[in-house]
Amino acid sequence: MPKAVVIGGGIGGLACGVALRRKGWEVSVLERAAAVEPVGSGLAVAANALKALDTLGLGDRVRELSTVEGPLGVRRADGRWLTRTTTDHADARYGDSVVVMLRATLMDVLADALEPGVLRLGVTVTGVDAERGIVRTDAGEIEADLVVGADGIRSATRRALFPGHPGPVYSGVTAWRALVPRNGLEIPRSESWGRGLVFGVHQLTDDLVYLYATDLSPAGAAHGDEREELLRRFGGWHEPIPALLRAADPARIIRNDVHYLKTPLPALHRGKVALVGDAAHPMTPNLGQGACQALEDAVVLAHVADGDLAAYTATRLARTSGVVRQSMTICRVTKLRNPLAVRLRDLAVTAAGRLSPELMLRSMDDVLAWRPPVEAVTDRTRAADR
Repeated sequence: MPKAVVIGGGIGGLACGVALRRKGWEVSVLERAAAVEPVGSGLAVAANALKALDTLGLGDRVRELSTVEGPLGVRRADGRWLTRTTTDHADARYGDSVVVMLRATLMDVLADALEPGVLRLGVTVTGVDAERGIVRTDAGEIEADLVVGADGIRSATRRALFPGHPGPVYSGVTAWRALVPRNGLEIPRSESWGRGLVFGVHQLTDDLVYLYATDLSPAGAAHGDEREELLRRFGGWHEPIPALLRAADPARIIRNDVHYLKTPLPALHRGKVALVGDAAHPMTPNLGQGACQALEDAVVLAHVADGDLAAYTATRLARTSGVVRQSMTICRVTKLRNPLAVRLRDLAVTAAGRLSPELMLRSMDDVLAWRPPVEAVTDRTRAADR
């Protein structure tokens, strides 16, 4: 039985563990944290990622534990809609819509799909020998037929494989995320754009709302009270944004600067090591595709892992580089601050939506219409084939 070592126990690492086990590999997933702590944020799982999860036998479980997003739209800061679409259109076009769930719930689904002992907590990786397939840890060396670097945006594995690569660069925006009680508020799913600012709202459950926001900021800027900082920026925007911010717990608001891989890697593998997720292609959150692309990576890597890893690079590098570029393009559009440029942007979005109501969906065809190399047969695919 071939042996794989996965470095990192996030979504990409756990998904690789599940995918490789289903292909008959002996797998160890190494996570340096002593416990997998729940992250206080939500997550959008788009049609392409649901199909990847179907291949892992987990798609229907994720659909059960998530909420199908309602009509999607983009609004101005005063609440006026610029463009909208519906879940029916998305489902008809891609065979699935978009579901939202707690990030921690998806992590639990993936971890529960692994046999006991596969996920090893409290193990720190200190080095990788790509040619020999050796992983050095604080508990000794492990030799493997395949090593998967799933160690995130600051990946030490990526630096070891490509030491001359410049790595991720700052996008110019900082991002906030929070889970907030609904408190009976009406929550239309939307993303609102202002002058360099973005605010998104998604209802996760009957009682819980996921919100996120971005704004231009110098890298590394510190704020004493993140809720007050958000209220300063967004307190005058349309409801329910101010009400949600007033209900937020300042101690539970997460903020981080957004980095992305401006220069693609020359390859997603070297020797016996392959990179997945943020270790391979960190991107801005504007398409909601970070975790989705990590799930695609896991499925494709497991499909080709018995052969030459060059097939993994050939299949994934161009696709993920394109998603990174497309996401950053939207980021640049939302970063506009000049009043005239913002006005022209809003007029263009409104006009495009009126001329072609499905234009927003069609612009995502290359991303959402993805199909895994081998699709699992689920109740949904059976029904679609009838």
